[in-house]
Amino acid sequence: MTTLFPAPEILAVLCAAVFVAAVLRGLTGFGFALAAVPLMSLVVEPARAVVMAIVLQLLVGVRDLITLHGMLDRPSLVRMSAGAVVGTPAGVALLLVLDPAVMRLAIALVVFAGLAFLLKAPQKPAADRLTLALPMGIVAGAFAGLAAMPGPPAVAYFLGVDRPAAVKRASLMIFFFATSVIAIPLLLAGGEVDGGIALASLVALPVLVAGTAVGTWLFRRTSEAGYRNLAIATLAVMALMSGLRGLAGLL
Repeated sequence: MTTLFPAPEILAVLCAAVFVAAVLRGLTGFGFALAAVPLMSLVVEPARAVVMAIVLQLLVGVRDLITLHGMLDRPSLVRMSAGAVVGTPAGVALLLVLDPAVMRLAIALVVFAGLAFLLKAPQKPAADRLTLALPMGIVAGAFAGLAAMPGPPAVAYFLGVDRPAAVKRASLMIFFFATSVIAIPLLLAGGEVDGGIALASLVALPVLVAGTAVGTWLFRRTSEAGYRNLAIATLAVMALMSGLRGLAGLL
């Protein structure tokens, strides 16, 4: 991945990683970077894997806007995206002065606390939760800037809303597209998106679409309760991985 044209064997591993992560994405609406980045990091630098995951979410998000526009929680989505615009630069600024390892541990603790609340608190109508959308978007943006993890606050918000699983899943997909739109200009300005990443992303895009289709097929065979349980379990894995990465950085 250091040259313009990635070697075929590297592209093969990247595409395999993207497919596995895309199935999770299609099933839950989130978790693509959670699965893709560690697998892609087997053959490329972790920072480049993160950038490629963001580029892929941007590319596939254009398609998602077309196919999912009829099932979005638009009021929540608009407010959360606006909050992410504010929170992402703030998270990046904090990253410059705080220890990333400590922040990953803090994020893991916050997510586990949120999970405990989700398991006990009943779901509420979307209108009752709407006032939380903007601040949760800010937190999601801050998580993105601090640790490239915008997912937990967004997932926690939508899991707490009494809406169909299809609406939650679609809204999460579009929210992550919005966070990639926010991140890409910063990455381009920093010279993080080069020809190798662009080419690998274009090659992997059809694989991402195919994996998402498989995950969507599985989602349609999952009950409302099953989706919630799966999403909570995936969120717990995200928190655990963040905590482990934080501990590894401190040891």
